[in-house]
Amino acid sequence: MFMETPQNLLLITFGAFLLGWFVGKIGAYFGNKFQAKARDPRDDRIRSLDAELRIAKAEVEKAKTEIEDRDKKIEQADKEIEGLEKTIGMQSREVEKLRRDLKDSVKKTRELRAELSDRAEENLRSEVKLREVETELSVAQASTDLIATGVLDFSVTPDGADDEDEPRITKSIPR
Repeated sequence: MFMETPQNLLLITFGAFLLGWFVGKIGAYFGNKFQAKARDPRDDRIRSLDAELRIAKAEVEKAKTEIEDRDKKIEQADKEIEGLEKTIGMQSREVEKLRRDLKDSVKKTRELRAELSDRAEENLRSEVKLREVETELSVAQASTDLIATGVLDFSVTPDGADDEDEPRITKSIPR
């Protein structure tokens, strides 16, 4: 039966099918074009969630870099603290050494001051003794001179008894 139909009819049927298909595609294209204006709210929600996801990923990356920077700063601060602790330890030992030296110096200074005050006291005592001796010597020299000149007479005391301890002046000393 298919062979008995004229070839023109076959071509017209095939052409009509193609034309229907082509018109259907054009209609669907223009129909979808007008339907696209009325967007699905789920698409907007998906797009907003996608944008929020990208923003969150960017913030996470930013936070990671900040954390890495802080970790580096903390490591540097730890190294600096260790260095400062070593410096403080050395300075503490130096301070302790200086304190001991200062205590020794103060002790020696006190000993030297005590020795110096003892020597000054001894020097003062010797000067006082020297003055006493000089005074006694000058008194002895003066009495020897007075005895030699005859100003002093030890033979008679004013009450008439001989007393050797109390000298008596018989003549006045010339002035």
